[in-house]
Amino acid sequence: MAPDIIGAFMIGLAGAGHCIGMCGGIASLLNLGQQQASPIRNTLLYNLGRLTSYALFGALIGGAVSSLAELSGLNQSLAWLRLMAAFFMILVALYISKIWNALLFVEKAGQSIWRWIKPITSRLLPIQHPLQAFPYGFVWGWLPCGLVYSALTWSAVSGSYYNGALIMLAFGFGTLPAMLLVGVGARFIAQLQTSLTFRHITALMLIIYGLYTAYDAVKLLHLIN
Repeated sequence: MAPDIIGAFMIGLAGAGHCIGMCGGIASLLNLGQQQASPIRNTLLYNLGRLTSYALFGALIGGAVSSLAELSGLNQSLAWLRLMAAFFMILVALYISKIWNALLFVEKAGQSIWRWIKPITSRLLPIQHPLQAFPYGFVWGWLPCGLVYSALTWSAVSGSYYNGALIMLAFGFGTLPAMLLVGVGARFIAQLQTSLTFRHITALMLIIYGLYTAYDAVKLLHLIN
């Protein structure tokens, strides 16, 4: 379980540039509507809402999949899902290293759902009180994102709602450095993301872990069969 949590954290941390591109502009809207803006408090509450949203997703998916597998006795399905999770991990690595942007196609799959959710965010703006930042972050946690989808595949094979929530929380904590430093340290993060050394080392670590997970899943399938 610990390696899965570390892997989810790495996905969030390595995708810092992607997070700034997807959510940086959104986070910058937090303080526009207040006469006496509280940027630190607003940012913290926004990210707390976002992480709560991720944890809820992870708990729901982890709990649902583990319950179905237990009721049906289809342990083989979990092995196949773990193989898919390994595949997504490798896709993330290829995306981070800018070899293949397949995650962008995955994000498009969630656009239809997002069209129904996006109008809710308009009702939460402008933010007149810091407490509005929490639901604002919670709703934006549903933003179609290939990195989120990748982490969710790990939640699906986590074995319980508790483990599923932990994996998504780990992913969320990995994204925090980028999101907390938007407008303050964004330039440093952007420079880090343009570093070939950083991207390639991170991608290599994710690929190694993805291949190890795939091997583990194939071995499990062989034992089941």
